[in-house]
Amino acid sequence: MLGIKIRQTGSIVILDLSGRIDVDSANLVEVVGQCVRDGYADILCNFEDIDQIDYMGISVVAIAYKEVVNHQGRMKFTCIPAQLRATLSVSGMDRVIEIYASEDQALNSFKEDKIIENIKKMQLRRRFKRLPIDLKIELKSERQDPPVCLKVDIINLSAVGAFIFGCNKFKLGDEVVLKMKLAPRQEELLLAARVVWIPDKAVQPHEYPGIGVEFSNISTDNQQKLIEFIERNLSFMSSD
Repeated sequence: MLGIKIRQTGSIVILDLSGRIDVDSANLVEVVGQCVRDGYADILCNFEDIDQIDYMGISVVAIAYKEVVNHQGRMKFTCIPAQLRATLSVSGMDRVIEIYASEDQALNSFKEDKIIENIKKMQLRRRFKRLPIDLKIELKSERQDPPVCLKVDIINLSAVGAFIFGCNKFKLGDEVVLKMKLAPRQEELLLAARVVWIPDKAVQPHEYPGIGVEFSNISTDNQQKLIEFIERNLSFMSSD
């Protein structure tokens, strides 16, 4: 059976693999799946002590890789011996996965990805206008049982997120659902979101208690409805 030792650097899980990767290496898929379920999205596989990988083993690696990607994670590989690279090349796997010569290079690549991701998010936010507003909504937790349900106010709304005032029941990373009605049609929208910011009471007393949320997997239709609502209200404000 494939040997797997698990260690951690920050939020990155490192799997030190040893032996052979073949048809009997389903434990790799099991370990990766458990890491993902535990909330670890960044996984680095160290191949330094892998002696052989056959085509069935490549299938195992591909399944594990897909499991991570399907959960919006990243899986990278390091220290792959030269004799194994030919097998990966023939299968085309080396064109799909990210391979790094050393562990330090691989770990730094995760940090660089985070920086680029944050820049892209900032650019995305700047593309959408923000509307100062007082909009009554219902807010509930997605995963708590029973769910926390509140009636609160959105005081700042964009097509990618919102700032909600009057709420101190959630922590960073919590998944929530917003139920709101947009004038003039009063059409009800249900929007999944994640808490990405909580104001500091001492530093931002005027914004406390509140949370900043980022919409998750918002449909094109719902995002377009938000854009139209925001544009319409901004035009009313500019004409006053």
